[in-house]
Amino acid sequence: MLVPLRPLMEAAEKYNYAQGAFNVNAVAQAKAVIEMHETFRSPAILQGADLANAFMGGRVDFANGTLEDKKLGARRIADAVRKYGENSPIPVVLHLDHGRDFDSCVAAIDGGYTSVMIDGSSLPLEQNIELTREVVKYAHALGVSVEGELGVLGGQEDHVFAETSTYTNPLDAVKFIEETGVDALAISYGTQHGANKGKDAKLRREIAIAIKECINRLGIFCALVSHGSSTVPQYIVKEINDLGGDIRNAYGIPVNELVAAIPCGIRKINVDTDIRLAVTRNMKELFAERPELRASASIGGVYRLLEEKRSAFDPRVFFPPIMDTVLTGNIPDSDVAALMERVEQGVKEAVGSLIVNFGSYGRAPLVERRTLEDMKAFYAK
Repeated sequence: MLVPLRPLMEAAEKYNYAQGAFNVNAVAQAKAVIEMHETFRSPAILQGADLANAFMGGRVDFANGTLEDKKLGARRIADAVRKYGENSPIPVVLHLDHGRDFDSCVAAIDGGYTSVMIDGSSLPLEQNIELTREVVKYAHALGVSVEGELGVLGGQEDHVFAETSTYTNPLDAVKFIEETGVDALAISYGTQHGANKGKDAKLRREIAIAIKECINRLGIFCALVSHGSSTVPQYIVKEINDLGGDIRNAYGIPVNELVAAIPCGIRKINVDTDIRLAVTRNMKELFAERPELRASASIGGVYRLLEEKRSAFDPRVFFPPIMDTVLTGNIPDSDVAALMERVEQGVKEAVGSLIVNFGSYGRAPLVERRTLEDMKAFYAK
């Protein structure tokens, strides 16, 4: 069943675990994320980034996606999540990752998202509060949960880029939470966007602890979120390179660092790069194992892009020849079926291990099943 983010965060807070939040850019990926969570009886958070919506709107050059593209893409992602999640035995959240502005958040909500993130982290504090408050007012009236961000994460993910990180000031965070009424807050405490987070990254858990202590004393609920938290499994990077890839300096946040942050109040951990890597490795592996598919009329174009762009690992770079399947889930022939099976397996490999590490397995029955209508009434109080 599709639910807003808040009930999942309340359960994670009560039972002291974290939810992985996994980015999807294709119907097959949404299907695989939901199925893996069902296997582990875990609640699920699927994320569509602002530019994922543009891509799912049919824009291969998704960085230049228009608001209309994003509206169409948001509907497509929501349709896919509803198809596999509406009658699921687990609670499923569809969350907008890094909404750029008020209009992007509205487009996602209109499209069927049950939760949105507004990223005003590049703005001065007061302007960030003002923008986030505006989104909270609009979203909560519709029962939709809201995540904000305070502090700047270094690195790059889609349009989100910063050369250096600025750690979140705990006192500013408390003010931000009090004045906006957000359900969740992404903090900067040592994570980074992208695949190049540096070797042996260390998280400043004291930042999360300080924020948590303060809001607990004030009796305010707000879940803390860890962005830029992909683990970048080194075995997958090696396998890609062994298959002819050229990925260098790719290091993630060590899993033990993320697990140690959970008791400090981190309740949602965002992961995108791990899925991208596993899917790309699986596609390369398929063409290595079955060379006849390289000349396939339907998927041969994917192979050519994999060969041409050896340092890339974002599947969206390789998906253009099969866009109809990516956008609709339609499988026209056995070659496309074979490729999509590998895509789904890659997603499940990346997601399954983190469900276990973050402790959300078996937690689905602990989440209060509250619909958008239920949450409308909750927020109105």
